[in-house]
Amino acid sequence: MPEREQPGLLRTMREDLGVVVERDPSVRNRREALLHPALPALWTHRVAHRLHRRGRRLTARLLARAARRATGVEIHPGAELGRRVFIDHGAAVVIGETAQVGADVTIYHQVTLGAVGWWTDVRRPAGERRHPRVGDGVVLGTGATVLGPVTVADHAVVGAQALVVRDVPAHAKVLAPTARVRPAGSPPLLDEDLFAATASAGSW
Repeated sequence: MPEREQPGLLRTMREDLGVVVERDPSVRNRREALLHPALPALWTHRVAHRLHRRGRRLTARLLARAARRATGVEIHPGAELGRRVFIDHGAAVVIGETAQVGADVTIYHQVTLGAVGWWTDVRRPAGERRHPRVGDGVVLGTGATVLGPVTVADHAVVGAQALVVRDVPAHAKVLAPTARVRPAGSPPLLDEDLFAATASAGSW
């Protein structure tokens, strides 16, 4: 977990740069890695988190806000991110204040590490964790949502679009249902086809 090792800021940022080259096949060297869309958000968070821990919360929040505007990645300054975390693409990633992310974690776009909701969180004791703890070597697939003070243990895989509200054991895989293929000419299934034809993200 993040608190195990606290190397210097510059060393951590160099590792972040190297991880982009290692895990993004479209990036061929460190100069290209500097243009990776999520790297500025991660580096800004590294600085903002240190300011947050030193009590400079307003400055830290301003940095986080600027990073969000520039990259579409929202990481609260209070969140703990371990070494060599890789945020691929970065668009619409949200990581909450008390989230803890271990080392060598891969996070794809549209991932949320969030709380259950204010109606639950306001009743928690002050300082209690509201957001997930993610172990070392975890992969969080595109659109995965992990809510509440759950633990995703080391080397687990949370698949695309999966919703996690309970603890996930080490090395486990959490997979969302995949789409079913209906061959051309299949007779309609009225309820299924009605929802498929009318439902959209904006219709609920």
